[in-house]
Amino acid sequence: MRVLPLIILLFILDYFAFQAFVAISEDWSNWGKTILNTVYWMIPILAIGLTYSFSKGAAANWSKNTFTIARSTIMLSYFSKFLIIAVLLLGDVGQLIISLSESMSSGSTFDFGRTKLVSQVAIAIGVIPFFTLLYGILRNQYRYKIYNTSVEIPDLPKALEGLKIVQISDIHSGSFTKKHPIKVAIEMINAQKADLVFFTGDLVNSISHEMEPFVDVFDKIKSRYGIFSILGNHDYGDYVRWESATQKAQNFENLKNIHQRLGWDLILNDNRLVKIKGEDVAVIGVENYSAHGRFMKYGDLAKANQGTEEAGLKLLLSHDPSHWEDEVLEKFKDIHITFSGHTHGAQFGLEIPGIIKWSPIKYVYKQWAGLYKKNRQYLYVNRGFGFLGYPGRVGILPEITVMELKKK
Repeated sequence: MRVLPLIILLFILDYFAFQAFVAISEDWSNWGKTILNTVYWMIPILAIGLTYSFSKGAAANWSKNTFTIARSTIMLSYFSKFLIIAVLLLGDVGQLIISLSESMSSGSTFDFGRTKLVSQVAIAIGVIPFFTLLYGILRNQYRYKIYNTSVEIPDLPKALEGLKIVQISDIHSGSFTKKHPIKVAIEMINAQKADLVFFTGDLVNSISHEMEPFVDVFDKIKSRYGIFSILGNHDYGDYVRWESATQKAQNFENLKNIHQRLGWDLILNDNRLVKIKGEDVAVIGVENYSAHGRFMKYGDLAKANQGTEEAGLKLLLSHDPSHWEDEVLEKFKDIHITFSGHTHGAQFGLEIPGIIKWSPIKYVYKQWAGLYKKNRQYLYVNRGFGFLGYPGRVGILPEITVMELKKK
């Protein structure tokens, strides 16, 4: 009985969205209409059946991948139907205004009717996003891409020319449904033979144990001079309703311990001086620092930067890219490169090198993917290794950053 109101609501949405399909198929053969009706109503019947199964716990034994795909397909289908209904309503309002205007101006009989064109437009606007987003789930979840970039630093010590840095960010292990493609990604990382590897936060979605099934995968990452990591906003457990402060604190300790088990050097408002070919490279790590009020500001860069004055190269790991303009550029001009993540590139956008680079996240974050420069300082924003919320990617693929340093 608890899911009955939801089932009724879904049926109402299905019925109203179906009117668009009725309109475009009015001239079809009976056979064509039968096929359309069967295909259309199979989806809501499946959705209602799965909704009932979920409520009864019948899906408890499903694999996580099957559950995710089924749930996502249902959500996408009803998102598309919302779009179809919205366009139909807008079309109806427009047609009503036009009909009333013509009736009043010419004295003709008022005649209101939905045009087939409105239904065609509604279906196109609803169906195209459905198949696009479904493709992003089925094809692009684990379609890792290596993004190569080089950075020219005028005062780079000669010994550090050609230094290769690999960066990954936003693993969000709680969203993973498969293990094998991640192993392939780790092989891609190791094939780069990196001097340094950086992880810039969000190991989990919320809870430390989400990473447990993948420790024996990510601990295979190799680097000549070390693997360094920081925390992201999801790593603090702030998005979970804990039974007690002690439980939350224990979760945080468990997460820090996982970094140690991975062989990653977790830096919390501190730094590491790494000796590379006789030169000191300062790897500075701050806790989460955001210029956006809805995210926490745990970072203390002044503290983290202490003792790095003599380093020939200063590299900052800071999860949220808004930190760069909010503090780094103004107060820490000796930091050469800042490495961030957080945005995921919205997991949706369009990138054609040299032609277009767009994602809706650009309206929230000025620096949201790739390399940015201001004066003598650089920021690199990784597009994310994992996914969160929408279990896929469209146009913005999961990223492994490979950066090579050059002397200008």
